[in-house]
Amino acid sequence: MPKQFSDLGISTPILKAINELKFTVPTEIQQKTIPLLLSNTTDLVGLAKTGTGKTAAFGLPILQLIDTNLSVIQAVILVPTRELGQQIFKNLESFAKFLPEVSIAATCGGIPIKPQIERLTLPTHIVVATPGRLIDLIQRKAINLKETRFLVLDEADEMVTILKEGLDEIIAELPATHNTFLFSATMPGTIKQLIQNYLNKNIVQVSANMETVGNQGIDHEYIVVDPIEKLDVLMHFLNTKEGERGIIFCKTKAAVNKLAKNLAINRFSSGALHGSLSQGIRDRIMEQFREGHINILVATDLAARGIDVKEISYVVNYHLPDVYEAYVHRSGRTARAGAKGLSLTVLQPEEVTEIADFEKELGIKFSQFKKPTVASIEENNTLLWAKQIFKTKPNHDVAPELKEKIKTVFHHLTKDELIEKLLANYILQNKNEPLEKPVKKLKKK
Repeated sequence: MPKQFSDLGISTPILKAINELKFTVPTEIQQKTIPLLLSNTTDLVGLAKTGTGKTAAFGLPILQLIDTNLSVIQAVILVPTRELGQQIFKNLESFAKFLPEVSIAATCGGIPIKPQIERLTLPTHIVVATPGRLIDLIQRKAINLKETRFLVLDEADEMVTILKEGLDEIIAELPATHNTFLFSATMPGTIKQLIQNYLNKNIVQVSANMETVGNQGIDHEYIVVDPIEKLDVLMHFLNTKEGERGIIFCKTKAAVNKLAKNLAINRFSSGALHGSLSQGIRDRIMEQFREGHINILVATDLAARGIDVKEISYVVNYHLPDVYEAYVHRSGRTARAGAKGLSLTVLQPEEVTEIADFEKELGIKFSQFKKPTVASIEENNTLLWAKQIFKTKPNHDVAPELKEKIKTVFHHLTKDELIEKLLANYILQNKNEPLEKPVKKLKKK
């Protein structure tokens, strides 16, 4: 029989909160981690895929270990992006619903620092922060970590570069007796070095569902296209997923903007997310995505960190990621909390052989996604054209005289006749005869 949260030593107020959140059976990483952290004796490294409940794995025990008789910062949770920080902050607030005496603050970059400094003048027990903003606060002497007992490095594999530059400065502010809890979806050499340099020699390492790095609920598929047809094939795929939520990953901010513009022109419900956007715009886009007002998010890797949205049914790698770890984090946005999902990678012919490397390194199996026929793509483009017309708002700046002249041209046509003529004109304007090239098969090494 699976363990219950009550079997893990969690206190009654926290149990009450997670029961309200409809948490039932703890995930594997939660079962393995929570009792260890509650024992409060050692550093810990937790390896688990995205979407397996890591926030609760460290958040619940930390909330329980807070000494509310002390009005000092007792735990710092470092995260790679503000989006992830806000998500963790909200989760902790929910977990602490019946712990009103526990005070939690979010101090992440991308927003003005002054309100955060003012917030830290109030009693605070837990701080969720991005490394850069925390270092800024330290340098301004606006935060006191001299009595901090716990340091959490969440999604550490995404913070390696930042941590290399600033972790020494952060560690210097902490008491020597603090415990460090590091969580990551992957274990590259840079993380191993981080563990060796900064964690206790007697660390405990736990892993959950790591037989293969890829989530078992994800179908990993690839499709091979020529550059000229890449956008058309993507839009054909998106039309088959109408009403479903998904994320499309691009390699650069420019690529995100270009693709998002094309999707908007074709009236897809979409938004763009990358680091050059103001924090206010990023927050608004994320809120629209979470609330279901837009169904498609076009994003860079870093901007998409911290997206914890349920019911993301697919992820598209519009550009093949440069590193294996990025693929893990991208695909991990779907199939969360036991659901099923699709991770589709769009390849150009010269990239096909790289799939075998991803399979070998990550221990996953790709299957080939059936490419739509030329006729099917042309039919889809025609439907998109019709939707563009349907969703186009009237232009009230057109002179009334011109409108009347146009109406005179069409007035004798029935609705069906007008549609037939518009369709015939569209087909005539877009008439071409592309050659459908054979798809290269996956070569195994």
